[in-house]
Amino acid sequence: MMGHELREFVDRVMDHRAIDDQDVKVLQREILNDIVVTRDIVDVLIALDRAVPKSCEAFGDYLVALTVDFAVWENRPTGVIDRDKAHWLMTTLSAGEGPTATAQRIAFEIVREAEHCDELLLSFAFAKGAAKSAQSGLRNVLAN
Repeated sequence: MMGHELREFVDRVMDHRAIDDQDVKVLQREILNDIVVTRDIVDVLIALDRAVPKSCEAFGDYLVALTVDFAVWENRPTGVIDRDKAHWLMTTLSAGEGPTATAQRIAFEIVREAEHCDELLLSFAFAKGAAKSAQSGLRNVLAN
């Protein structure tokens, strides 16, 4: 369930169609500082990353750190991405037209940080990374 302050933050950011450094500070210090992070909150922030056309680098960094910390260390079983967590992560990270660059970073960092990771998320992280690398390589070839 999303709290009142987070709902207002999302509305304001959506109205401005941007997330700047000040927004990230407000999110960290005033909205999420003293609450327990849940899947719903992570889902909302990942959806915000996808919906807002312009966001600062600090937001991506914060979202990656928050999601990795929640999925790997705060959510039981600790240090493990089991089938349930892997399914949830794949669903939330790839919603819409596929993962954003930040969502791809989240998948890679979770795989790197977890002591054990379900093969669904492993294949998702590596397949998305491989596809991105192939597209980038093809663009470079076509540009030359």
